[in-house]
Amino acid sequence: MKRRTVLAAPLALPLAGSLTTALAGTAAAAPKGPATPAASAAAAKVRELLSQLTLDEKISLLHQWQPAIPRLGMKAFRTGTEALHGLAWLGPATVFPQAIGLAATWDPGLIREVGAAVGDEVRGLQHDRPAGWGLNVWAPVVNLLRDPRWGRNEEGYSEDPYLTGVISTAYAGGLTGGDPDNLKTAPLVKHYLANNNEVRRDQTSSDLRPRVLKEYEEPAYRAAISADAACGVMTAYNLVNGRPCTVTDLNASVRTWTDRTLLNVTDAWAPNNLPATGSQKYFGTLAEADAAILRAGVDSFTTDDTDGGPTAAAVREALAQGLLTEADVDTAVRHILDIRARLGDFAADGGPYGHLDRSVVDSPAHRKLARRTAAEAVVLLKNDRGALPLDARKLRKVAVVGPLADTLYTDWYSGSLPYAITPLRGIADRLGAGAEVTTSEAVDRVALRNAATGRYVTAGRGAGGAALAEGATAAGETEQFDVFGWGEGIVTLRAAANGKVVGMRDPDGGGYRFFNDQDQPNGWFVSQLFRPEEQDDGTVVLRYAGYENWLGDAVYLRARAGDGELVLGTAADASRYTLETLRDGIDEAVAAARAADTAIVVVGSMPFINARETDDREDMGLAATQSALVRAVLAANPRTVVVVENSYPTTLTWEQEHVPALVWTTHAGQETGRALADVLFGDVNPAGRLTQTWYRSAADLPPILEYDNIKYGRTYQYFTGDVLYPFGHGLSYTTFRYGRPRLLRDAVAVPVTNTGRRAGAEVVQLYTRQRDSRVQQPLKKLQAFDKVSLRPGETRTVTLPLPRAALAHWDVTRERWVVERSTYDVLVGASSGDIRVRAELAIDGETVPPRDLRRTTRAENFDDYAGVRLVDESKPRGTAVGAESAGAWLLFADADLRRGARRLVARVAKESPGEATLEVRLDAPDGPPAGRAVVRSTGSRYAYEEVTAAMRGAAGRRDVYLVPGEGVRIADFSLS
Repeated sequence: MKRRTVLAAPLALPLAGSLTTALAGTAAAAPKGPATPAASAAAAKVRELLSQLTLDEKISLLHQWQPAIPRLGMKAFRTGTEALHGLAWLGPATVFPQAIGLAATWDPGLIREVGAAVGDEVRGLQHDRPAGWGLNVWAPVVNLLRDPRWGRNEEGYSEDPYLTGVISTAYAGGLTGGDPDNLKTAPLVKHYLANNNEVRRDQTSSDLRPRVLKEYEEPAYRAAISADAACGVMTAYNLVNGRPCTVTDLNASVRTWTDRTLLNVTDAWAPNNLPATGSQKYFGTLAEADAAILRAGVDSFTTDDTDGGPTAAAVREALAQGLLTEADVDTAVRHILDIRARLGDFAADGGPYGHLDRSVVDSPAHRKLARRTAAEAVVLLKNDRGALPLDARKLRKVAVVGPLADTLYTDWYSGSLPYAITPLRGIADRLGAGAEVTTSEAVDRVALRNAATGRYVTAGRGAGGAALAEGATAAGETEQFDVFGWGEGIVTLRAAANGKVVGMRDPDGGGYRFFNDQDQPNGWFVSQLFRPEEQDDGTVVLRYAGYENWLGDAVYLRARAGDGELVLGTAADASRYTLETLRDGIDEAVAAARAADTAIVVVGSMPFINARETDDREDMGLAATQSALVRAVLAANPRTVVVVENSYPTTLTWEQEHVPALVWTTHAGQETGRALADVLFGDVNPAGRLTQTWYRSAADLPPILEYDNIKYGRTYQYFTGDVLYPFGHGLSYTTFRYGRPRLLRDAVAVPVTNTGRRAGAEVVQLYTRQRDSRVQQPLKKLQAFDKVSLRPGETRTVTLPLPRAALAHWDVTRERWVVERSTYDVLVGASSGDIRVRAELAIDGETVPPRDLRRTTRAENFDDYAGVRLVDESKPRGTAVGAESAGAWLLFADADLRRGARRLVARVAKESPGEATLEVRLDAPDGPPAGRAVVRSTGSRYAYEEVTAAMRGAAGRRDVYLVPGEGVRIADFSLS
């Protein structure tokens, strides 16, 4: 099927707005019409306040914790209530699935409802105004999940910018209430820009060449901003192209995406990274840094906890030195006041949402929504021969086993669970009294006996536990511990005496000791982690493996002389223990499974341990103990279902091959158990879909710091290998047939029929692939989707938008969007790996002309490269290319040198002493030499000088290579 469409010039040229529409899945921000009464009133209030504030008062408003100004009737205001998947850090509140689970629903309407519920709960505390509360909420996280090892994978939505844009716009739109002039809350998207690694996150630089920036990274952030669903951005800790994101120019990017006023903030303590005393050392002083932050378009400083004094002092110093003007301060304060006015912060009644109170928090309606969302987020990975759904009427005995069978874990950005419906409870409640449900956590229970003294490690009773010490000579209840394995040799210890987890703390400054007093691993410095190390004599020593990084070599547990309390020491001082297994967890689980009609194994991660903020994953598989459990239970009972409850793709290669049914859910909040039961027993037909590629091995991935998806083959768009589960994958208990697609002017229509016996929802996904192009194009690119519910036998025509501008890519030769003349494959199916029908679309677009290198060409606009990094041309703006090693090169493909280029002119810098060269070669990095310029030291990476060289033999259409010597930075060049 083919249709040729001619793009008229008005459509082909101004692509930015059209592309935003295509990528965001929502209407782009319309030009402002006449101001609404609410907007006019807010603007007037901002002008009034700004005219009355003193300079010191204005400066005080630049910090996250803005003080009250009683003489003007201004209350205290705070930026930064956490609301990633529910109201967090402020006590019990509805906990929805983690963000990755929200996106797995592929249901923007549902996610808007979730956002609205969370916004209500944020508002619900407004009369109490507890410490840490505020109406500027830090959500959603739109960082793209291009590498599944990222520690914060649970916080993002997808590896795909379009899907991320759709879900983030829906969630943020719910948080705002839908009226940008009357905000329920003021959400911002984080973390801008290209933040997808935790290792050295405040020091690493993400290299974004223009195509990766424009086609991949920016659209994810732009979507909610351009739709007026988000009210600003939080800048990231990392650098991009050598420049800290904290001082990346938001005025030239983010603020151009909407006509609305935005409130932009820094990440916590990030301003203090910038001066010479910080980790980035980008400026000499905090005054220079804070001035640069304000000039870059950031309005609010998140730093120094509640103390705004250092920020105020630095801004005053910057004003005194002429680094800032009062107008610069006024600009930021105007943005802050505008958001506060639109929130109703200056209205006596709090505005349209001022009536909401605490009764909305964890309301019955929100509990119902939490269950529905958790069920829709479940992904059926595999279902061999109809192993699922389970028939509750035929089951007499069910075993629910595994370390996550009877517990729910929260994460760093979770709210406190108001209640917990575990998988065990949800399944038992669903089966009722007619079936027996047996269980086992499948973890070993052990006692630790000092091999030298014969005394056992003893815990305390009661909720508060006690300091662990060696004392008893027999293994009673207080000497027993359950050992949970989380992979990479890490375990947690739970005391049998009170069911509390053991962790390290420093009570009253009396030295680090270990107490059994925690419900679960938690905290910024997760202190409940241990690594048993087996010794040559068969004993073990316990290495403390918590997140603290200041303990040096003193990380081994030893019994203190005198009282026997466990404290820290070196490996030489470590106590050696005989590990006595009192109960074999796998054997217990196997016994339960063998006697059951069906075994349900619940395995997965602990969000504070396996990966989280500050900690990337290294192992993508299940923990070894959990993998062994799955194999043992399956051997005992072939009617085994495995539920994987974690926050990221997992290399389930053995499980996919052998286990009859595999189900994935993220940590899904208070209703996890009921939602799982709904799906397992067929009360809900699973319709969740994966939002990331699940690889077979970590070996399929390049190093985590390589951000060039195109060159390094990342995500479903460019990965050419064999995957475990493709992007968009998810099975159903029914089947769907796709009919012949019809190409409309700006859409694709395809009939979809439910050919099974159950009602179900199908996520119909539209991808495109460009066959011919000047540049490497994605193998597939998601353009639209629709989640459609169908009764058995029902057919519905699904119409998916496909604006021609969505076919554009960024043309580095002319620094603009282009839709090329080509044939485009239109692919419709159930996932990126399950395309059901296809059509051809012939577009009479542009042909990108050969490069004209007579014009000044930015060095960053190369076509390929080796041995170089993208670097900051100057501290305020601009990107240059720096040669990191000998053998570096840049390709500028298909250049029209006409009758011959005779002169190279390049703007270069070289900080290191001595000379280097910049060569021009043809056709290959080691091809015929055409010119050679000498580059001398300029003394600074930011001091650029013009170098020239005579050219020879450079004529016709050729691939041109620039070959810089080590240490050379190139801003731009021309060949004339």
